[in-house]
Amino acid sequence: MPEYFTKEGLKKLKDELKELKTTEMRRIVKLIAEAAAFGDLKENSAYHEARNMKSFLLGRIEQLENAISVAVIKDKVEDGKIQIGSRVKMLFAGKEEEYQITSPTEADILKNKISYESPFGQKLMGKKTGDTFDYTAGAKKVIIKVLRIV
Repeated sequence: MPEYFTKEGLKKLKDELKELKTTEMRRIVKLIAEAAAFGDLKENSAYHEARNMKSFLLGRIEQLENAISVAVIKDKVEDGKIQIGSRVKMLFAGKEEEYQITSPTEADILKNKISYESPFGQKLMGKKTGDTFDYTAGAKKVIIKVLRIV
């Protein structure tokens, strides 16, 4: 199944993949070698930690490679509707907030980047400036008003 990205988002993933496969992998392999030099591997916590770091790194590399292999660049169309790549300023339960709509791989709620596949992202897709809709967050129903789309 394709995963939609902005041009910038896909470039960022490719850059991260390159960094992980080169610099970060060399760093972790060096850590493993240094830790192994301490001797008995059964009770060598530094060695086990370095191996865990390598496993995590390989998992992230696999995740990025999979996302890139099915990536489709979605160019923004200036039609006044929320779409992948849009920055949306909205009134969220009476409070002004701004979010960017991204691919699931790029999403980071701490940076106000939400996936177009998330329940909230799906509700936003296709809305226009001035649109108002209800959204249920947990047990709470809030009213959302789209103020501006960039």
